[in-house]
Amino acid sequence: MSFNERVAAWTEAELGVEGKVLEVVRAPAHVLSVPGKDVDPTAPETIQLAADLIATMRVSPGCVGLAADQVGVSARVFCVDVSTHVKTKTHHGTYVLCNAEVLEASRNEKAREGCMSVPDLTGDVKRASRLTVRGQLPVTGETVEIVTDAFEARCLQHEIDHTDGLLFIDRVAGAHALHQRQTYL
Repeated sequence: MSFNERVAAWTEAELGVEGKVLEVVRAPAHVLSVPGKDVDPTAPETIQLAADLIATMRVSPGCVGLAADQVGVSARVFCVDVSTHVKTKTHHGTYVLCNAEVLEASRNEKAREGCMSVPDLTGDVKRASRLTVRGQLPVTGETVEIVTDAFEARCLQHEIDHTDGLLFIDRVAGAHALHQRQTYL
C-alpha cells in the first residue's frame, strides 16, 4: 500500500476512543503563537487528542482542519477532512497527522483563507498548490507521506503553520490582504 493509500484508508475507528467536543481557542490566545511540542503518536493522550480534534471539527460548520493549539494544547497534532469542500480536487478523506513537516512544495498561488481561531477575518495567503508532507499516524506511529495539491495542500500548510505557532494572518502581505468575513444566510 502506498503512503497516500494508507492515509486514504485510515479511519477514526482506528483510534478506538470516543472524541469529545472541545472549545476552540481564539486569537490572541498565547497558545496559538507558540510552536507545539512533538508528540508520541502511540501515547493514550495523543490518541484521545486526535479523537477530540475530529469530534470538534465535525460539529464546526465549514471546518476542514483543526490543530491541537486551537483547542488549547501545545502539540504537533492536527486533523484534516476537505472531502466535502467545494474547492476540493484531490483529497484523502479524514485523517490525523502527528509531527508533520513539509518535504516539498511548489507552484505558489494566492487564495482566501479563514480560521476558526480568527473568526471575524479572512485573508489572501500565498501557499504552494503542490505539496508533499510527512507525518505519523496516531495509534500505530506509522510514518506516512501525502502527495497532494490544490485545496488539500493549502489546508495541510495552514494546519502545519498552527503546529509551528503561526496563524494565516501572519502570512498575509499586509492589511490590504485582510477582509471582514462575509456571512451568508
